[in-house]
Amino acid sequence: MRVHDTLQTMSRKTDAVLKELRSWGLSHFPGAHTKSPWPGHLDLAVNDKTFAYLSIEGEPFGISCKLPRTSGMALMLPFCKPTPYGLGKSGWVSASFDDKTPPDVDMLKAWIDESYRAQAPKKLLKQLEGGNTPPPKAPAKAKVPAKKKTNVTKSKKR
Repeated sequence: MRVHDTLQTMSRKTDAVLKELRSWGLSHFPGAHTKSPWPGHLDLAVNDKTFAYLSIEGEPFGISCKLPRTSGMALMLPFCKPTPYGLGKSGWVSASFDDKTPPDVDMLKAWIDESYRAQAPKKLLKQLEGGNTPPPKAPAKAKVPAKKKTNVTKSKKR
């Protein structure tokens, strides 16, 4: 098998993982959408804030997520490093995979989940915790008019 064939086979495997992660992210998280801030990325975002930087199909597999709780553990893995451009200081972790270390999809889904929860507004997090539908709004309470104050003057004793 030639090097080109090996890379193409690996690319097909990681392309399937990328498609699965993107599809899962878009269907699982309220308000999630794709964002492509620069060539070579098709990222997951919420309210235009990226929560998972993902490479595109046909490119070497890479992912970056904001992991405020688990970044320390993730950085112990041999395929992880702090995300460049100062993002690592805020808990962002980047992972790159080759044919020797295939991606663990369940772990990456957990990272995407943690990153979404770090980036999404509280309103969307409530939807996530209660299902994908927003909770019904409580009916407006009828306002009771305030009592008018009357000016009572006390009569002076003479």
